[in-house]
Amino acid sequence: MPKKNKSNQPKTNFPIGKSASKQQEEKEQDFYAKHKSTIWTIIVLIVLTFFFIVNNTRKVPDEGPYPPNYIKGNTAEETN
Repeated sequence: MPKKNKSNQPKTNFPIGKSASKQQEEKEQDFYAKHKSTIWTIIVLIVLTFFFIVNNTRKVPDEGPYPPNYIKGNTAEETN
């Protein structure tokens, strides 16, 4: 015979849905949670673009003299 455990357990009422106060708090926090990766991607792209522009707009230093005891080897410019 099956046991009658159901009558010994206290009945608990589980709320269906969410309360209004929790929904409002979650909406405020939910925006960052939903768009966190998009926000960080945009920030990283802006920083990388900034460094790319800074790196390519600087003046290239003039070529200086060769160091002492430097033997000029084969280069692409030397075609005799």
